[in-house]
Amino acid sequence: MPGDPSHPQPKFPRHSAVVRITHWLTVLAFLALLVTGLEIVISHPRFYWGEVGNVNTPAAFTIPIASSRATVPTGYGYVMPDQNGWSRYLHFQAAWVAVLTGLVYLLWGLWRRHFTRNILPARGQRSIGAFFGVLAHYLRRSLGQPGEPSSYNTVQRVAYLAVIFVLFPLIIWTGLAMSPTFTAAFPYTVILLGGRQTARTLHFFITGLLVAFLVVHVIMIALAGFWTRVRSMITGRAAEPSIASEQQP
Repeated sequence: MPGDPSHPQPKFPRHSAVVRITHWLTVLAFLALLVTGLEIVISHPRFYWGEVGNVNTPAAFTIPIASSRATVPTGYGYVMPDQNGWSRYLHFQAAWVAVLTGLVYLLWGLWRRHFTRNILPARGQRSIGAFFGVLAHYLRRSLGQPGEPSSYNTVQRVAYLAVIFVLFPLIIWTGLAMSPTFTAAFPYTVILLGGRQTARTLHFFITGLLVAFLVVHVIMIALAGFWTRVRSMITGRAAEPSIASEQQP
């Protein structure tokens, strides 16, 4: 009987080893990037459009926090501890971990057709009605649709596609556009964005979208059964029957 400890539910394949390893490496790299990025922003919490931006340039907007540099006008009577040195170094290292991990995941996903089989919505799900139907299901707090533990629903698939193929490439592009060494070799990296300060501002906004995705992602995991979902991402197996056509390779 379901729920009877003497009759445990059989476990079915859910996540491949490549998906699990790249997932957790990306989590660690993103958290490191988030913490170090915050420290970098604290050193100059002003954002600009164009190529040039400094304390003598009008800011597009300012984050209302104290800076870690006394030369930055913030309106506060004190200066935050300066952690800019180690944070920039770790930010750079974590960025390359994220990029290389993402590249491995992308190449493997194309090779094993992971994206078309498990991420791209099925033909019957490629409509606004299907998307909002799943969204309404969640808003009614009716978590746990049939097959959901073993496959992604339409909302999840669209969100993952947006992160993998839109936000992740943009965060890399805008990050590289802030590097003088990289832009010296590939000047159109920053020219197409409209300047180094524009790249920094866009980088900040894209980070906000990724953080919003992370928060919603964790909330939905918690509502659907946090430890069950986390366990499946660690062991690679789900405790509920899966749909054969949507199993992970």
